[in-house]
Amino acid sequence: MIIVFWISIFLIVYTFVGYGFILYLLVKIKRLFSKPFVFKADAVLPSVTLMVAAYNEEDIIEEKIKNTLELDYPEDKLQLIFITDGSSDQTAAKVGQFKEITLLHQDLRAGKMAAIKRAIPLINGAITVFTDANTFLNTEAIKELVKHYQNPKVGAVAGEKRILVEASADASSAGEGFYWKYESKLKKLDYELYSNVGAAGELFSIRTALYQPVESDTIIDDHMIAMRIAENGYMIAYEPAAYAMETASADVKEELKRKIRIAAGGIQSILRLKKAANPFRNFVFTFQYISHRVLRWTIVPFLLILVFVLNGIIALTWPEAFYQWLFALQVLFYGLSVIGFYFEQRNIRVKALFVPYYFCMMNYAVLAGIVRYYQKNQSAAWEKSKRKT
Repeated sequence: MIIVFWISIFLIVYTFVGYGFILYLLVKIKRLFSKPFVFKADAVLPSVTLMVAAYNEEDIIEEKIKNTLELDYPEDKLQLIFITDGSSDQTAAKVGQFKEITLLHQDLRAGKMAAIKRAIPLINGAITVFTDANTFLNTEAIKELVKHYQNPKVGAVAGEKRILVEASADASSAGEGFYWKYESKLKKLDYELYSNVGAAGELFSIRTALYQPVESDTIIDDHMIAMRIAENGYMIAYEPAAYAMETASADVKEELKRKIRIAAGGIQSILRLKKAANPFRNFVFTFQYISHRVLRWTIVPFLLILVFVLNGIIALTWPEAFYQWLFALQVLFYGLSVIGFYFEQRNIRVKALFVPYYFCMMNYAVLAGIVRYYQKNQSAAWEKSKRKT
């Protein structure tokens, strides 16, 4: 029982903290033996297609278009495609007012991946950039992304996601903001060691020629598109100077809905990305993939429950005070999470309670996502989460 307890503790700590430390040390060692790739400032800019899939975004789509038209990239090398499949509001009509944009619309809503597949034959850019309708890019974003394609080993480039957090942020805002800051640091180190292990739909790009069709029922299409390219031996670069900004989820309920969907998609992707999990193909990439993604999306939430139960049993049956103190700390942590939930329901802002509450919510979302996926209750069609204005 004690052996299982400590193995479980190790895996939990490794997943959330230990991997970051090991990654940092490995990168430090790598810097001693290899130099980073040097970009040419006078390199010829490639042709780019920027693609946006929008569903019922009439409230924000004109701001998105304005942001897109302000991007610093040669007009003769930039193709803009907006897809509004299934939108029942004025999204398509508003996009259609801009002659600079190729509008694809059909009344049938078949999911984001089906929409992307429909647009692929119209792409004329050597690089395809994907971005969400409710995110805003910095003006230099495309230039910062495409510079990485000077390296022939790079097949995809992920940008950074930034959450706009108010001073009076609630748990969903503060927790989501903290999570993405930590993720950004891990992604920087992942790429410096070898490669990122996926991409977020807010902003990422690929070499168009490397695109592989992804199943239409894919739940997290952005992750799968990038990972299929990585499975074929290419690196997924990370560029924090190209970033997508968006507000946090409207509240914890909306954030939970989004996290459950991502968790269901995570399980689906793990079952389909068999090459990525094969260490005999690329040991370093598999090490990164399992450490950064697979453990989070599979066993860790179950291990948290197991550790709590085992610790309780050991504390009651074992004479050592150490296990009793450890169990007391666990009870305190989860107690703070419950208090955080209580305060959140009553709009009371105590930032010290956001971390344990958000941590527990994230792991609950993984459990709920696994259940939803195996019950076949998760649609590939995106269910839009409400965001703060």
